Amino acid sequence: MTTSSRAARANLVRANLTDADLTGAYLGRAHLSEADLTGAYLGRANLSGADFDAAELRGAHLSGAYLVSASLRGANLAGANLVGANLTDADLTYADLTYADLARADLIGANLTDADLTGAKVTSSQLARARDL
Repeated sequence: MTTSSRAARANLVRANLTDADLTGAYLGRAHLSEADLTGAYLGRANLSGADFDAAELRGAHLSGAYLVSASLRGANLAGANLVGANLTDADLTYADLTYADLARADLIGANLTDADLTGAKVTSSQLARARDL
């Protein structure tokens, strides 16, 4: 997929997208549960409503990504770059956010129940109404 790719509602369950360049892609409501996106470039991508349950996003580049109402339950986002990402109403239950960079991220209404935020950077992040922080 290229920068201008559109794959709304695509079924990419368990897909191997390691180090893929999906910068600016439109993957709204795509099914990416259990997919391997280790080190993938998803900056400025529209991932609203996408299903990333149990996905591997270790070290992924999600700066400026639009993840409104996305499901990231149990996703591994360790060391991910989420600077300026919009995670409004996202479900991050049980997500591994260790050492993730969430600076300036919008986490309003996000569900962070049992998420691991050890060492995560949350400088200037919007956390109003974030659940179970």
